[in-house]
Amino acid sequence: MLFENYGVPKEYCELDEKIMERCRDLFSACDKVRDTVQLKVLDSFIKNKVGLQHLGQSTGYGYGDTARDTFDRVFADCVGAEDALCRPHILSGTHALTVALFGLLRAGGTLLAATGRPYDTLQPVIGLTGEGYGSLKEFGVSYDEVPLRDGEPDYEGIAEKAARADVVHIQRSRGYESRRAFSLDDIQKISDTVRSVNCNAVILVDNCYGEFTDTEEPVLHGADLMAGSLIKNPGGAIAPTGGYIAGRADLVERCAHRLTAPGTGRELGSVPSGMRDFYLGLYFAPHVTCEAKKSSIYASALFEEIGYRAVPAYDQPRNDIITSIETGSAENLIALCEEIQASSPVDSFAAPVPDDMPGYGDKIIMAAGAFTQGSSIELSCDGPLREPYVAYLQGGISLTASRLAMLRAAVRMRR
Repeated sequence: MLFENYGVPKEYCELDEKIMERCRDLFSACDKVRDTVQLKVLDSFIKNKVGLQHLGQSTGYGYGDTARDTFDRVFADCVGAEDALCRPHILSGTHALTVALFGLLRAGGTLLAATGRPYDTLQPVIGLTGEGYGSLKEFGVSYDEVPLRDGEPDYEGIAEKAARADVVHIQRSRGYESRRAFSLDDIQKISDTVRSVNCNAVILVDNCYGEFTDTEEPVLHGADLMAGSLIKNPGGAIAPTGGYIAGRADLVERCAHRLTAPGTGRELGSVPSGMRDFYLGLYFAPHVTCEAKKSSIYASALFEEIGYRAVPAYDQPRNDIITSIETGSAENLIALCEEIQASSPVDSFAAPVPDDMPGYGDKIIMAAGAFTQGSSIELSCDGPLREPYVAYLQGGISLTASRLAMLRAAVRMRR
């Protein structure tokens, strides 16, 4: 059996084989999505005539950087957007969303969160938590939200409040909540609801963890803009940093002038390390995201089998690469993270310890033995130390390696 020589008891090796057979048809569906998206990505490279000259570096101001600008066009075509702003100067998914929000909103404007309170790290940006430091609230932007109803969008509430909104925020993934990630159909329905009462509102989707998990993206399903990180799905575990904003060309341009400076916009910003890793990461992204999605399905099936609740269940639709496991105790949460860390290719010898982190209200434990620090497309596990002690498993660039890590964790956690 595959894992017997790697510290996995025989009964768990047999369990692994059982789960792999159970997931066969689901994995086949993942492969079909991967193949469709891979051909779109290849076509966009060919259409935009990517050449060796686009893999090199630029310095100084970066004026006339054709490698950088061509990558924007390639990415936009891959996701079905009019335009895209992809930059190593965007430091995270939260930073991409921040650039978008400050690019779109002005004093006296209103931001509406249509899918409940946004992820922890966006709350200080809005002014809901934190010390200020130039939040939207300090700049005179109002905030409102529509809480979810049992984890689902409240369409009546959205219709009631969207009429007064300038920007409507949709968070596709769950953050630190035990709800399902929202599908493209959900995003389309929310967008249609907003448009029915306010045709001028800009619909912005936080697309982190959702890229390439389906054959299309939110900008083809009602969203004006979407934003995310290049060290998650679209970076293919190769891009070393960066983020993106994609969608309507006029809105992308507004965001570009917020990222750099009014008047220079997207023309400014050199890439001294070159663009090769960004192009290569995007090319590999459909395959890597497929592996991560399969790892997520496997995780749900495994932990359900040993008595834990997983969201989504293994046979439910997946709209991101995350599986949440209700571990039931701080000890189990820590044990799961420890085993993921111990089975990682980098820093396997390190022990994750719960600690305070910027932007979070609770102590967080994070396991991430990744080649790129914080790369959530690589297998990682984290969660806040608060009831019901939910672990959030994400990524997995190799299904085989991810299975080993999860089996080792299951051995420790089985009830």
